[in-house]
Amino acid sequence: MAWRARLDPDRMLASCGSIFITGADVARRLTLTILIAMIAGAIVGLVLHAALAGPALASIAGYLTIPSDLFLRLIKMIIAPLVFATLVTGIAHMGDTAALGRIGARTLGWFIGASLVSLTLGLILVNLLQPGAHSGLALPTGSGVALDTTAFNLHDFFVHIVPASIFQAMADNDILPIVVFSIFVGVALTAVGTKGQPLIDGIEALVAVMLTITDYVMRVAPIAVFAAIAHAVAVNGGGIILTFGRFVGSFYLALAVLWAVLIGGGFVMLGGKARLLMTLIRQPALVAFSTASSEAAYPRLLEALEAFGVPRRIASFVLPLGYSFNLDGSMIYMTFAVVFIAQAYGIVIPVGQQILMVLMLMITSKGIAGVPRASLVVIAAVMPHFGVPEAGLVLVLAVDQFLDMGRSATNVIGNGIAAAVVAQWEGPLERPHASLDLGAATEDTGGTPA
Repeated sequence: MAWRARLDPDRMLASCGSIFITGADVARRLTLTILIAMIAGAIVGLVLHAALAGPALASIAGYLTIPSDLFLRLIKMIIAPLVFATLVTGIAHMGDTAALGRIGARTLGWFIGASLVSLTLGLILVNLLQPGAHSGLALPTGSGVALDTTAFNLHDFFVHIVPASIFQAMADNDILPIVVFSIFVGVALTAVGTKGQPLIDGIEALVAVMLTITDYVMRVAPIAVFAAIAHAVAVNGGGIILTFGRFVGSFYLALAVLWAVLIGGGFVMLGGKARLLMTLIRQPALVAFSTASSEAAYPRLLEALEAFGVPRRIASFVLPLGYSFNLDGSMIYMTFAVVFIAQAYGIVIPVGQQILMVLMLMITSKGIAGVPRASLVVIAAVMPHFGVPEAGLVLVLAVDQFLDMGRSATNVIGNGIAAAVVAQWEGPLERPHASLDLGAATEDTGGTPA
């Protein structure tokens, strides 16, 4: 099939290199621009806080919310079509029904387990570290919630996820019913085979269009970041900068814990060979960190897995799925960010509601591809369900670019370990390709890699 050809690793390595290089340059420029916007916003905010007071300050600060509010609406604009298109094509790309057998079950089993661990770890650590506590931020005016969370229970949760009308769900940006409908469409397209090919091609085109629109939206992020920082500092003073610092530091501490868990799981499943794997995927992880995009590291990650001995048929099956279904860094960020925003506004989310949040994020996150800052789309869709104002998204938006670097590197490490573990389950790993220079890796492991 045509879509299978598109996923051929050789074609991806040959045709996507220049695109990823260009994307990496754009990502670096965006990172620098956001950094400048953050500094400028903080300076402007401090000047306004010192020079103005009362109605004058409130008026100027109100104007500063216009860019950030427009950015939030742009994010909400792309939620429904992006989730639908990426999830349907992700399922359709599994192949025919035979490809949904043993390897598919093992792969998805690992993905689900890793996602649950990441989401739960983020929830535990944000409650322990309390990075948003005592921030003293006032609730944004006019911010409502999509659901009455006081009546949000397991019965309502499971009944609500099945859409009575997919068009109504898309009009309301109701993410869970969209995900359920997308799963049905993706599985059905896989079942009908060649008859569904024209529809698959059309949805793939929709994916390309939506990712392009997402790129357009993210390019205006520096303006939104400047406005968000300036507004927050102008209204709350320099103390809000400490809140951002606690958030960034706490999240990278949480990532360090997640790395320890993932690498530890790799050693349990792979033994001493996990040391060689970590050496080989170090460079792809650095590429993902520097570009804030796990997609940019795909070609090098595929090469690293083949060097480790993962058969190409397994690597080319697991990695595309992983880039939609196994984003460990994004998983831990979602629970961490939502609860951080709630803490900053003094909103208490009961334990039962936090458990429901994990279940909801477990489902909704599977419709997002590994593109920069795609986590913001899921967070924006989930926050209203738990009484957290959508306007609070600007708190994480201000520093999201730097957090996305760590998330992207974590996603690469998680997918690399997943592919190696699935290959180990399927049988002995192949010997590394002789054409690849593994001298340094061999020295690190103290023996012949295999």
